[in-house]
Amino acid sequence: MVEIRRLLENQQKWTVEELQSLYDRISGEPEFCNALVKLLADPERQQAASWLLKQALETGQDVTRMDWSPYYRSLSELQNWETQLHLLQCLPYLTIDTREVKQLEPFLRRCLQSENKFVRAWGYNGFNELALQHADFKPEVDSLLAAALEEEAPSVKARIRNILKQRLSHGF
Repeated sequence: MVEIRRLLENQQKWTVEELQSLYDRISGEPEFCNALVKLLADPERQQAASWLLKQALETGQDVTRMDWSPYYRSLSELQNWETQLHLLQCLPYLTIDTREVKQLEPFLRRCLQSENKFVRAWGYNGFNELALQHADFKPEVDSLLAAALEEEAPSVKARIRNILKQRLSHGF
């Protein structure tokens, strides 16, 4: 397998085009997603790794048998807003086990306090994903979404409206 760690050390900042090109070249390698999940703990590589991981999930790579514990462990260490955003955007593709809720919930709460509107918007989406898989969060998420429609920036409200439409279509 191509050593993803080595490939990602050559550059601090990547353009979307460069990341897409790298993804196209190496995404078919065995253990591609596992390697990316492990790189989330590496502050110098986590931004590129999180983008590549999100791309893999969005394009339908089979990750059902993966160990996602490094993903959840990395959440408390993330400082870069883009990495936070990428990992929030991965949540709709993941199963959230009960043991992982303890790591995910504080991250989501921190995201709702972010200065970055994208991170806040996707933090609400993350809480909705949590409630979809763990019904005991539904009442709190209902309250969070209702309050956000009153208090949040218009761009965040747009994401909330999309969440509410999605809930309606799924009978939630």
